[in-house]
Amino acid sequence: MSKYTKSFAENLRYLMGDMSISEFAKKVGIPQPTISRYLNCQREVTLDNIAKIADFFNESVDFLIGRERL
Repeated sequence: MSKYTKSFAENLRYLMGDMSISEFAKKVGIPQPTISRYLNCQREVTLDNIAKIADFFNESVDFLIGRERL
C-alpha cells in the first residue's frame, strides 16, 4: 500500500463526515463495496473514481491523496 492510499482513505473519511458509505456511493456513482475498500486501504483508487470524488467534494486530487493540506 502506498502512502497515498492511506492519505486518500483518511481524507475521504474526513470529507464524508457523517454521510454513510452507502449514501455517498449512491451520490457519487461508485459501488458501495469499492468505497468501503478505499476507506479500509484494501484497494487503490482509479483515476476515474478519484476524479468523480474530487468533483463531488470540489477538492483537488492533490488534497485527496495528501499532497496538500486544508
